[in-house]
Amino acid sequence: MKKYSSKRSIQILAHLLQQYGISDIIISPGSRNAPLAMHFAEMPGTFHSFSIVDERSAAFVGLGMAMSEKKPVAITCTSGSAAVNYYPAITEAFYSNIPLLVLTADRPTDYVDIFDGQTIRQNNLFHQHSYGDFQLLEDSKENAEDINFDIIKKAIELCIEKQGPVHINIPLEEPLYELVSELPTFPTVEKTIKHKEYEIPSNLVADWNTSQRIMILVGTKDYSPELENQLTQLVKNHSVVVLSEANSNLYHEKFFRHIDRYVFNFTEEDYKTYAPDLLITVGQNVVSKKVKQFLRKARPKQHWHLDEVWQPDTYFVLTEKIEVKPEVFFSKLLKFINLEPKPYFNLWDVLRDKKDAKHEQFLNTVEFSDFYFFNRTSESIPENYNVHFSNSSAIRYAQLFDYGKRRIYCNRGTSGIDGSTSTVMGFAIKNANPTLLITGDLSFFYDINGLWNQYIPPFVRIMIFNNGEGNIFKIIPGPGNANPNTLDEFIATKHHKTAEHLAKHFGFSYTKVDEEATLDRVLENFFKPDSQPKILEVNTYGKNSADVQKAYFNFLKEN
Repeated sequence: MKKYSSKRSIQILAHLLQQYGISDIIISPGSRNAPLAMHFAEMPGTFHSFSIVDERSAAFVGLGMAMSEKKPVAITCTSGSAAVNYYPAITEAFYSNIPLLVLTADRPTDYVDIFDGQTIRQNNLFHQHSYGDFQLLEDSKENAEDINFDIIKKAIELCIEKQGPVHINIPLEEPLYELVSELPTFPTVEKTIKHKEYEIPSNLVADWNTSQRIMILVGTKDYSPELENQLTQLVKNHSVVVLSEANSNLYHEKFFRHIDRYVFNFTEEDYKTYAPDLLITVGQNVVSKKVKQFLRKARPKQHWHLDEVWQPDTYFVLTEKIEVKPEVFFSKLLKFINLEPKPYFNLWDVLRDKKDAKHEQFLNTVEFSDFYFFNRTSESIPENYNVHFSNSSAIRYAQLFDYGKRRIYCNRGTSGIDGSTSTVMGFAIKNANPTLLITGDLSFFYDINGLWNQYIPPFVRIMIFNNGEGNIFKIIPGPGNANPNTLDEFIATKHHKTAEHLAKHFGFSYTKVDEEATLDRVLENFFKPDSQPKILEVNTYGKNSADVQKAYFNFLKEN
């Protein structure tokens, strides 16, 4: 016989989650959240519960699941510092618009600040980085059932509407382990999520039709066949320049997909030559710092940003905040605009041909290094793989190479290295296609608990390029001014760790390579099906990878 929590607030919560189709629950162990764990675990036909011990990792696993399924995932933990460990993933979800429903169990409100165990100020804990913060009433409070029903409904709808994190703090009185065999009947929910209507203003159509140099820059974005088709219509006749990145997930031969190849060495005169008069930005964070520098100096006359939630003035010239999905905006725009060829496209096209040719020349001479590794792997990944990159060096290298039509992901909301592995494991658990993580060594070792997860599918693959340090600090300008000993120990953080024993401990097969011929041979078998997930560690320690990348950009400069 099934047993459910006797807590009425938990019963209402489960009912409403079911009503809104939220079925994935990440549970970290604890006593105060035991009523939630017991209740969800007893409803396997309704909820899919996953036990992840480390709350920091658990929150990123939930983020990865939500990223994969494009719907909210609930995460729940016990009281006290457990909840604080959710914060890195919540900030990432906030800036990436990934729906997380954060359910923190708490001591009764009277227990806060009286030095009771595992009791901190949890109410509004995440208020600076969530779209809503709610606190339920204890079951014993007057009208708690009706009030909690309304609070939970509002919180869930806000999570869905904003596509971001929403926090519900749940004070629970003892006893915590009382169970019942039957659940009360709760009313069916009348959903009140608002859907915006949009009509394009006539002045925007006029501004488009009178602009001669139109640039569309797409940052981090899920693959959207509708948007891809709309932008394809705009570039077919060379009407606009579309700049995209690897994680923009757009695919057309006339899109400019390797921005850093083209804009890294612009002079003051180039800023004027290649500047748009109308800039339209789509999506979230842009990886390329070079394109940010270009557009901030170019100062286009108009900048429109398209997004339902965020309207960032990234280039300090924002003129139109267009709060709508890009697909909706372009579907309206295409009905009214002229699609005439513009010399502006040809200007950029000449630049692209020149830099792409230099790129290919450099590849013929490159030695074994991080650069070599990224070039070889970009050619060897099967087309059905989802490819995730960790932050710092990995996602920057990814912008220089062609990954075809593979889906590309990276936690660029806050651009942190803290949860890359955990995010990928969550993504892989909920995705039918195999998943690859390409990660630097520091990012991988930082998130070791991402592998402490019993649900990892055997078709997960991890590639670690281990250069023995945070090599990004040997690439970007600035850190080189530090004392070499300070740089190595406290900034780049040199080390001699490998993933071999970790792989064995967590049930991954493991291969290590440290030269070209072995890498080429291993790549042939790495993606073949196996009973275990796999780790490939590519040791580039001592290969001067930073110097190779600098040599690449210097080579692109040459006429």
